[in-house]
Amino acid sequence: MHLVRPPADRRPPAPQPPGFIWPVRVYYEDTDAAGVVYYANYLRFCERARTEWLREAGFSQQQLLAESGLAFVVRSVNADYLLPAVLDDALRVVSRIAHLGRASIEFNQQIVRGSERLFEAQVTIACVDWQRRKPAAMPPELRTQLSRLAPA
Repeated sequence: MHLVRPPADRRPPAPQPPGFIWPVRVYYEDTDAAGVVYYANYLRFCERARTEWLREAGFSQQQLLAESGLAFVVRSVNADYLLPAVLDDALRVVSRIAHLGRASIEFNQQIVRGSERLFEAQVTIACVDWQRRKPAAMPPELRTQLSRLAPA
């Protein structure tokens, strides 16, 4: 009997939407008593990456608040802790926009060490009128810039 293998799938992988990579080094202050990154610090790493992405796109959250009264707030987080990071690890936070709404942005974020995925999160950020504490549309120039980074 002769077994025939099906041909290997040679199609290239589906293109990923553009993303942003932010390097993070694990310091002593990031770890718990066992020397493992404290669970809440993964969220801090992701927050920094989103902030730096906006900054690189030419937008300051402080300036947005001062000039338009708008702020970004976390609406929801769904997080999976896959493997631990430890003291002195060199990590990368990989952030992608999964969905861009009128007044919200849904991010997919991963924290990786080399080729290992340590952490994954889906984070929804809402744009709010800070005085009224109500959702508000993002400024058109910011939404246009972000739409270039979101999947079609």
